[in-house]
Amino acid sequence: MATHSQLSPTIRFLLPLLILQCITTTLAQAPAPAPAGPTNITKILEKAGQFTTLIRLFGMTQVGNQINTQLNNSNQGMTVFAPTDNAFSGLKAGTLNSLSDQQKVELLQFHVVPNFLSTSQFQTISNPLRTQAGDSASNKFPLNITTSGNQVNVTTGVVDATVANTIYTDGTLAVYQVDKVLLPMSLFGPQSPAPAPEPVKKKKSGSDDETPATDDGSASADASGAVSFGAHLHGLIVGSIEAIAFIGMFYL
Repeated sequence: MATHSQLSPTIRFLLPLLILQCITTTLAQAPAPAPAGPTNITKILEKAGQFTTLIRLFGMTQVGNQINTQLNNSNQGMTVFAPTDNAFSGLKAGTLNSLSDQQKVELLQFHVVPNFLSTSQFQTISNPLRTQAGDSASNKFPLNITTSGNQVNVTTGVVDATVANTIYTDGTLAVYQVDKVLLPMSLFGPQSPAPAPEPVKKKKSGSDDETPATDDGSASADASGAVSFGAHLHGLIVGSIEAIAFIGMFYL
């Protein structure tokens, strides 16, 4: 009993040390947590839900891969305006099918701004914004942001959309849900009128009007030949008459 009472304080002292050693060994053997993977716009939209059509178009046009590549190889950042499935359903029937492959690329690029925009920046941003689609001239791909209180509106010259929700933001990528597909002027705006036909040139007055010429000038040549032949025949007749009159003088 004495031995047991003498060992108890020792055991009580060593026991916590043994437990700590076991925990340390276990943690050292456990794998370290995997680093966060590269940003992927498709996975972000899949997690948010209600973006099936946009995801499909990103895949068809490779615009989704372009976004991922730029995000993971640049520090510039990016902003994506993401129309919901309901927004695409609101388009006129056949709208997407009427576009060529290149036009579909331009339509999707029009929803992407090549720098990060926070919600607070919408208040002071300069319009028009330049998107991945390119030229922001009024008849090309202009994108304008306006705010009214907490509401953010996106206008294209063809449609007026509203930013309904922030889907994702990490300081590099911002994804905002919009309630309409952003239709650019270049693809859906009024078409420029066809140029007016050139006025018909009037013919010059003179001999050309009297004798119309063909493309190879044969009419003029025929007319000139006829006049020359007539003059020659008249000369022969007059000459013959004079010769006869001269001969007749010797017989009188």
